[in-house]
Amino acid sequence: MNGSILGRKDEVDTLEEMLASNRPEFLAIYGRRRIGKTFLIRQFFKDKNIVFFKVTGMKDGAISDQIKNFTKQISETFYNNAPLESKTNWNATFELLTNAIQNVSKNRKIVLFFDELPWMATSRSKLLQNLDYYWNQYWSDDKRIKLIVCGSSSSWIINKIIENKGGLHNRITHQIHLSPFKLAETKDFLKSKKINLSDTQILSIYMVTGGVPYYLEYIDKGKSATQIIERLAFSKKSLLLEEFDKLFSSLFEKPESYIEILRIIAESRYGIGQEELLKKLEKSLKGKGGLERLKSLEQADFIISFKPHLHKKRGIYYRLIDEYTLFYFSWIEPIKQTLQERSLEKGNWQELQNTPAWNTWSGYAFEAVCYKHLSEIRKRLEISPTAIADSWRYIPSKREDERGAQIDLLFDRRDNAITLCEIKYSNKPYVLVKDYIDDLKRKVEIFKKRTRTKKQIFLAFITVDKIKNNFYAEDMIDGNVDLEDLFSS
Repeated sequence: MNGSILGRKDEVDTLEEMLASNRPEFLAIYGRRRIGKTFLIRQFFKDKNIVFFKVTGMKDGAISDQIKNFTKQISETFYNNAPLESKTNWNATFELLTNAIQNVSKNRKIVLFFDELPWMATSRSKLLQNLDYYWNQYWSDDKRIKLIVCGSSSSWIINKIIENKGGLHNRITHQIHLSPFKLAETKDFLKSKKINLSDTQILSIYMVTGGVPYYLEYIDKGKSATQIIERLAFSKKSLLLEEFDKLFSSLFEKPESYIEILRIIAESRYGIGQEELLKKLEKSLKGKGGLERLKSLEQADFIISFKPHLHKKRGIYYRLIDEYTLFYFSWIEPIKQTLQERSLEKGNWQELQNTPAWNTWSGYAFEAVCYKHLSEIRKRLEISPTAIADSWRYIPSKREDERGAQIDLLFDRRDNAITLCEIKYSNKPYVLVKDYIDDLKRKVEIFKKRTRTKKQIFLAFITVDKIKNNFYAEDMIDGNVDLEDLFSS
């Protein structure tokens, strides 16, 4: 592993391969704000014997200011801070950079890191057209050059760079989608800060922060998960109390429309169909605009889309998987809309944990965590990666007497079997009782009837603690995934 970079093994391997190659490289890295993109690049290259040119776009900055900053970095990196005259356009500015590159030793590799490129590419600036021209005309012929473009707007990087249909088409040699930490990476990160918490304590924090490294940086040593969450979210001017608006305004133009979509999806715990979702949106978002926003939200790791292949009614469904957004909607937003925010006191979060609303939220949040750890669940249940992960829901029509049924997670396997998973959040060993088992048997029968499956059905539980061993557990359960399994790497 490289220096103090924790986790990110695949990403570091990509950077190692890129730097070691004897050809020009073009890397696009994207991921939501606060996820650690800039840190990863800076930390990886900081001790390398290379020329490292880094420039960062200014949010809402004018083209003249963007070019001025770019020119200043050329001066600092290549000319020992000698004064350089700023140009009036990107063509002349990239020519200035190209000339500076020519003065570097032919044996020395050069990394060009354009951070927050979407902010740099202001309206009518023609930055992309000039980047296209200089990459194809000059930089792609220079084996020393490793160009890295980065942005928090995942959809912009994907649409404008990775899937570019113009001169940059198929020019990307590597791409990195940087996602939040998983549970094991979160644990390693906290340990690096000398913070030693149990897996259950870390899970509680993860269900609030979603494994975003920037949020984890604010955790203090010697505090319990309840105290940590209290400080992060329920103290005056706290990080998570004020982060939401900043996060969305930095990622999206007209962020209110994206938040509206997330709010609707959040109301449907088991997912909402695309058709139903679009009907609930305002008129301007019912067509292409709404679909584009949904795609952007998925690319930024806020939601997942899936096609329930065992449903009679097909189509795309969406589900919220970003823990912080769910936490904000459930707990922070109601406070911000009242005078309560002005009188926050210690113990607020601890008191909330004794409410029915907390039980509902914790179940929803734990499901989101499980959807981020499907590979760990597969590993524990010895299910092949070829098995299709899905959820399933049956809602009877008003004229039917039959009750509905919901399967939290299932794996449709190629060995003529389906594993149905019940996801249960509990702070103590989960106990199976007769009434629950009867209801579970009913759900399985409805599933068989409505899907008409002839496959072997296995039943597994995903829980925080172990399932308490009793007659029902021995009779019904074919597998149990617990928190220790979710933390496995």
